[in-house]
Amino acid sequence: MRLCVNDMKEQKVGVKFLRQSDADFASAFAAFIAQDRDNGADVSEVVRGVIKAVRRDGMAAVEKYTKEFDHFDLKERSVAVTRDEIDRAEAECHADDLAALEFAAARIKSYHEKQLPLDERYTDELGVTLGWRWTCVDAAGLYAPGGRAAYPSSVLMNAIPAKVAGVKRLAMVTPTPNNEMNPLVLAAAKRAGIDEIYRIGGAQAIAALAYGAGSIAPVDVIVGPGNAYVAEAKRQVFGVVGIDSVAGPSEILVVADGKNDPDWIAADLLSQAEHDPSSQSVLITDDEEFAGRVSDAVNTQLAASSRQEIAAAAWENNSAIIIVGALDEAPALVDAIAPEHLELAIDDPETMLGKIRHAGAIFLGRHTPEAVGDYVAGPDHVLPTARAARYASGLSVLDFMKRTSIIGCDQAALAKIGPAAAKLADAEGLPSHAESVRVRLKE
Repeated sequence: MRLCVNDMKEQKVGVKFLRQSDADFASAFAAFIAQDRDNGADVSEVVRGVIKAVRRDGMAAVEKYTKEFDHFDLKERSVAVTRDEIDRAEAECHADDLAALEFAAARIKSYHEKQLPLDERYTDELGVTLGWRWTCVDAAGLYAPGGRAAYPSSVLMNAIPAKVAGVKRLAMVTPTPNNEMNPLVLAAAKRAGIDEIYRIGGAQAIAALAYGAGSIAPVDVIVGPGNAYVAEAKRQVFGVVGIDSVAGPSEILVVADGKNDPDWIAADLLSQAEHDPSSQSVLITDDEEFAGRVSDAVNTQLAASSRQEIAAAAWENNSAIIIVGALDEAPALVDAIAPEHLELAIDDPETMLGKIRHAGAIFLGRHTPEAVGDYVAGPDHVLPTARAARYASGLSVLDFMKRTSIIGCDQAALAKIGPAAAKLADAEGLPSHAESVRVRLKE
């Protein structure tokens, strides 16, 4: 059930309470983490049709879908955003906003520079030269969401790691409903060093980046969050291009004791709920009375929120407050949920940090709200969702780089390792493999 704005002032939004002391907790918890927050929507066939049309018809298909979904005729203006448009948009931005962008960009760049991997070259005990080298991709495509909200921060988070990795060509696509763009998004693109900006979005934009369309040349990697159609399009073009991940709805999990201000924790929980009705916010605490105060604080803040309907739906339908007997029991639950964002608002977050394996980003202490990670902390805010933190990492410079192995033998080294290679080739029934080694051993 969704509540309208007027209803919200009349009644509280109920959130699911799970108590570890309840006999059915294990089954209730398993059902909670398994729930489908996308409501089972299958957009794969729609997306497949869009991609097929773009591959077949190129820019004509992109124009068709732009008119259908974003409600403007792309033929009336160039698909590419011009430098003059970017400069005019920047002039519309408040100086304080531009300063905040520059502050964030500098911190993001500094953090990602420390992620750059090192090349390695050595000679082993048999005289074989071995090693690896890292090189960046030639071109990357960045998807910047439009839709419900425009996110200049996502532009910085997607583009700066690519630039730090050394990518020479960065092409950004962003939906522009009614041909309107957020000026701060364009200002962020300018500061991040993006080379090309195209006023298209949706699955058609992903297809254009992967296969090319008109003046849009193909890229090697596509990154950035989007709606279900964008996520599915990235899934379908993977293999033609690399992708960062198939992102799902936003998530936050807060582990908090009763020493926290409930208003602080409520605001943290709503910071993700306000993204989308399919978002999820979870509180784990060992204090039942504190849990109730947080629930009340959430309802109070919802009543005053400009994104009330969105956040209320996420809070009521997808979220939970989990009450444990002791906070020592929290790490196992955290690892089972594998959240995108994890806040440890407790006395000794470092100790609990050492017991947790699965989370996209971890925020330590009572004074580290998730929002600082979204904007200015430095680490990337493009993170694994839907329990993908069990096996995946957030966006980094490595998403724009690839490692090449290096192997070198002289005659003496081949004499030492070649016979075993030839034997294994014989065992696998690949005679030319074996002969390519033995012909050299005959020297």
